[in-house]
Amino acid sequence: MEDVAAHAGVALKTVSRVVNEEPGVTPATADRVRASIAELGFRRNDSARILRKGQTASIGLVLEDIGDPFYSALSRAVEDVARSHGHVLFTGSSDEDPEREREIALAFCARRVDGLILVPASEDHTYLRPEIAAGIATVFVDRPASLIDADTVLTDNAGGAREGVAHLILAGHRRIGFIGDSPRIYTSMERHRGYRQAMTAAGLRVDESWVAQAPPTPSGVETALRRMLAGSVTAVFCGNNRISVIALRVLATIGDQMAFVGFDDFELADMLTPGVTVVAQDVARLGRLAAELLFRRLGGDPSPAERTEVPARLIARGSGELPPPR
Repeated sequence: MEDVAAHAGVALKTVSRVVNEEPGVTPATADRVRASIAELGFRRNDSARILRKGQTASIGLVLEDIGDPFYSALSRAVEDVARSHGHVLFTGSSDEDPEREREIALAFCARRVDGLILVPASEDHTYLRPEIAAGIATVFVDRPASLIDADTVLTDNAGGAREGVAHLILAGHRRIGFIGDSPRIYTSMERHRGYRQAMTAAGLRVDESWVAQAPPTPSGVETALRRMLAGSVTAVFCGNNRISVIALRVLATIGDQMAFVGFDDFELADMLTPGVTVVAQDVARLGRLAAELLFRRLGGDPSPAERTEVPARLIARGSGELPPPR
């Protein structure tokens, strides 16, 4: 930094303020310092910054699978906020394995990230108590923490499912199936709850043969759909985008058509015939709110843990408006 100061004709403290984005430097002087930095090829010494501030300018994100479009969109939203705060983002996929989640989260902590954002797979997050007590800010997104009180940002999963199923009921359907992910997953449980609430509110019964909840596989979804069709189900609500895609392929293979609403939008859903009606989450907003809350905590906000629910939105494209067969 001494070389930069000499080259720009400013004090060493001025260079420090520009590098660390601190106030007290005029725009013209800051531009001159940045020009000298570029010309001399100066790189900030992050090790010295860590020793001085006790922060690494990094955060960790643990999610289910970065290859899933939902989670890649979430990661990008978090990364954009982190970048605006001068932080880099480290990301790891838990593959819905509680032990893998724990390993990744603690590995990030061992590398002294300033904060964590987690899409939890575990049903016990007490392992994070020592890390939180040591000052690592922690926010949970998409699903709540288990056994600890922590900041959480969620979609209104039950409300979105209620709206999607009510849309099918409005189209005249009375025998509506539900295909969801494993019932141990919070989002799957909440969407199943919303399905039953909508059916109850309309005075409709739910036959247990109309409900399937298990990790989504092509064979499992096909078995569920064939059972529902045999039971005279005329419409189906799918609990996430992966299930929706599998179900649409199965229906195309067996040459049958039924009214269809899926939770989560997915690529090309609007290009099919008919277009696929979905309950869409605002994924970018989820990630942005979680990251902004994390940086509030890193900035010293001591208020009690917050729980924020983001509304989902029904997008009608045709498949959910198909009437029941006569």
